[in-house]
Amino acid sequence: MTQAPPFEYDKAFSRNIGWITRDEQARLRTARVAIAGLGGVGGAHLLTLARLGVSRFVISDFDEFDVHNMNRQAGAFMSNMGQSKLATMARMALDINPEIELRQFPTGVQPDNVDDFLDGVDVYVDGLDFFALPARRMVFAKCREKGIAVLTAAPLGVGVALLYFSPTGMSAEDYFKWEGHDVQEQYARFIAGLSPAMMQRNYLVAPEAVNFQEKRGPSTVMACDMCAGVMGASVMKLLLGRGALRAAPWGMHFDVYHQKLKFTWRPWGNANPLQQLLLMFIRPRLKGGK
Repeated sequence: MTQAPPFEYDKAFSRNIGWITRDEQARLRTARVAIAGLGGVGGAHLLTLARLGVSRFVISDFDEFDVHNMNRQAGAFMSNMGQSKLATMARMALDINPEIELRQFPTGVQPDNVDDFLDGVDVYVDGLDFFALPARRMVFAKCREKGIAVLTAAPLGVGVALLYFSPTGMSAEDYFKWEGHDVQEQYARFIAGLSPAMMQRNYLVAPEAVNFQEKRGPSTVMACDMCAGVMGASVMKLLLGRGALRAAPWGMHFDVYHQKLKFTWRPWGNANPLQQLLLMFIRPRLKGGK
């Protein structure tokens, strides 16, 4: 058996050079990115950023792989069924770059560890499950408090919707307007805020697959992979200062099924009149309406 060559960081990521400079690659090597949730999009984010050469991560997940993850999750293989998502994705990232520094949170992000989770972090990448709104609100708020940029990329149908919350711009709470509403309304507001363009809605061929009471919905691997690509490019731009990203209340939605790209601008977030109309459309569907 041929012995594997020793790992060399510069050689491993040499094909990045050209799109980024050697000095920029060195900056990526020392950047620290936090990712909460390593399922549908979070695991793909970790591996994409590892291949970009980011070498310091803080990661969290308390779940294990199950067969229903197979259609989209980067670590979902039959050999990993029943295994910790955190341990599995950590192993895969280290198999790309054995020099990666990983701080791991196997109980997920909780009120008693969120400060440690975000300590020294340059960018927070949201990989939490759609339904994990209490944890998401907590982490977003703590990032705001600490001046950490927040990026979330939602897999929608066969597309991706990106939101960027700048440390000095509109906050996630001001954009989504969650405060004071019950859980069902918070879900509605999260959907409306993630996807003001709603380009995916007219090719959902089996609406019964969306069930908020059972906390499940349809997904595609194409969308998750696109999320990872869009997220990788966005993190690169932020870490290297390579041009501006449109921050909330701007949003971006790219839908490959329709081959369309839309930028949305929603001043006042979900208080915007257009968002109020969208919420009127979404609410009955969360309750099983037509």
